[in-house]
Order: sequence, then structure tokens, then C-alpha cells
Amino acid sequence: MKARARIGRLAAFVIAALLAGGCAAPQLRPEPAPVPEPTRDVLAEVRAAGVETDADGIDVTPLREAVVDDLRERAARLEAERDYAAADAALEDALRLVPDNPELLQWRAELALARGAWDDAVRLASESWERGPRLGGLCRRSWTVIRLARELTGYPDAATAAQSQMTRCTVEPPVRM
Repeated sequence: MKARARIGRLAAFVIAALLAGGCAAPQLRPEPAPVPEPTRDVLAEVRAAGVETDADGIDVTPLREAVVDDLRERAARLEAERDYAAADAALEDALRLVPDNPELLQWRAELALARGAWDDAVRLASESWERGPRLGGLCRRSWTVIRLARELTGYPDAATAAQSQMTRCTVEPPVRM
């Protein structure tokens, strides 16, 4: 009888300890917040700024590696699916193969802008501009990302300064007679 009472008390103690110790349903991690639908298409704005013009002169494109091209294609597909984080990861892989590539840095800046990662967008666009030709479409895209990031975060003076910098990306060719 004493043994049964002892077992009963032990069982009651264990049950009470389990209930008091948080034996509730396990906490699930919250799902990442979906990328909000922007009120404007910032990627389209950036890319429109990068359209080459006659004033840009000659566009020099370095030879590309096949593996990097595969990663670029993957990033483009993922971007089209609005999976910006996965597209960015593909571009990071490409940058491991061709470090400091201004086009890849710029693309990452644009994806950061689309995700609302304003500081990353500005940092990557600045890196792209530093390593790039500082003229032409890539230059305009870099400054457009910086302008939009500053504009969307409530820094109109910084956005105006970036717009001013962007105008310096186009240099009129000399008049030939």
C-alpha cells in the first residue's frame, strides 16, 4: 500500500512538473514576412535609368565564365519568381568566382532595394560604382538605387544629391566634323 501511494504521489508530482514546466505545444518559428508589394516598381525604375544611350560611347563587356553565366541565369529566374533572397544567394556565389564584379554588385544592390534592405542597397550600389566605369548605364543604375533608397527612407536631400551625381554618368561625346 505504501508503495502504491508513493507511486501515485510520484506520478502526480511528475504530471504537475510537466504541466508547470511548459510541456505545452512546441513554439513554431514565425514565417518570414513576405516581401510587400511595392507601390512602385523600383527594379523597373533602376533598369530604365541604365538603358544605354548614344552619349555613353563604347560599351566594353568582359568575357564571362560559363559557371558565372549559369548563376546569372539562375538569379534571373529566381528574381522573376520574386524570390529575391535566393537570387541574391546565386549572385553571391557568382561573386566568389569573379570578385568585385561591378555588374553583379549592382544586381545585388537592386535586389536589396526590392527587398527593402536600404542600407545594403546603398552599400552595394556604392561598391559597384567604385569598381565600375563611373560612366554609362551601370553608373546611372548605381545612383538610381542610392536615390531611391534615400527617397523611400525619408532623406530627400540625400536623394537629390544622388540624382545630381547620376547626371554626371553621361558625358556627351565630342563633336566630330
